[in-house]
Amino acid sequence: MTDVRQLPLFPDQPASPDDLNRYSPFKHTIALFQTHLMQTGKTEHTVKAFTSDLHLLAERVGEDTPVGAFTTSTLSDFLRWLEHGRGIPCSRKSYARRVTTLKVYFKWLHDISAIQIDPAVPILQRSGQAPLADILDEREVAMALSYADTLRIADKPDARPALILRLLLATGIKKAEAARIAPQDVLRIAKGQGILLVKHGSPKDVYKERRIEIDGELLDVLDEYLGQYRVEETLFTCTPRNLEYILADIGVGAGLEKKPSFEMLRWIAALRDYQAGMDPDAIRDKLGLSKISWVETFAKIRRLAGEEADEIETEE
Repeated sequence: MTDVRQLPLFPDQPASPDDLNRYSPFKHTIALFQTHLMQTGKTEHTVKAFTSDLHLLAERVGEDTPVGAFTTSTLSDFLRWLEHGRGIPCSRKSYARRVTTLKVYFKWLHDISAIQIDPAVPILQRSGQAPLADILDEREVAMALSYADTLRIADKPDARPALILRLLLATGIKKAEAARIAPQDVLRIAKGQGILLVKHGSPKDVYKERRIEIDGELLDVLDEYLGQYRVEETLFTCTPRNLEYILADIGVGAGLEKKPSFEMLRWIAALRDYQAGMDPDAIRDKLGLSKISWVETFAKIRRLAGEEADEIETEE
């Protein structure tokens, strides 16, 4: 049985995966791979990221390279180039995603029988501990909160910096999640108690909705904010980037050397919950993480808490 399939009417434009074989140029597979990703429920962000990674591979090996010419050695050389030869820093997170891209892409080619051997199977993800996040200690957190609170009683009171800072410290939500919060997503269940509903943009992710408890102090700041800003569809009336600027300005105003960010405050929120004795599974649910991604995240939280790395690594 030959793996050379019948050629399509327009050979430069394969109409379906059935038109691909080991002689197909790499560049002619990308659009079909994008379609595959979308059909399997991948987000637009994931499709764009995987596509960008494949364009880097094309830059390194040539876009006209037949897909059957890729070997494990070719892919290993590409990954070494990303880290040491491209001249642009490749973070641990970016490296891991690019390995994932290679594995998903070549598995797809193998599954549709366009190639006989999957060259990405032997490629391993990086082992070892991830670097620790740079976070604020409790003294610095107190300084940031104190400065944000001074803005609430300024000549022109502004509760927004205090609201976003306290919200992130209490919930650990991501920037995109904060930007999507609607006024009705904050439920007041009793005096001094509330629930934040963290929703996702896609209807298919409705099952990922999270309910995070918030306290009366945060609700008081929210009420101040609602009295100062005209809120309509979303709670925050500025762009996600502007929210980052607000956090950075808090750091400057509080005299901090570190720049607060959504990611930093997410780590602080998780660490505080862990040190307060919250069950690890409850922290994972609160952060909205999968069990797979939680393994590394929990190890980093424990290291941030000052627990010995050797103890963490030897646990099952």
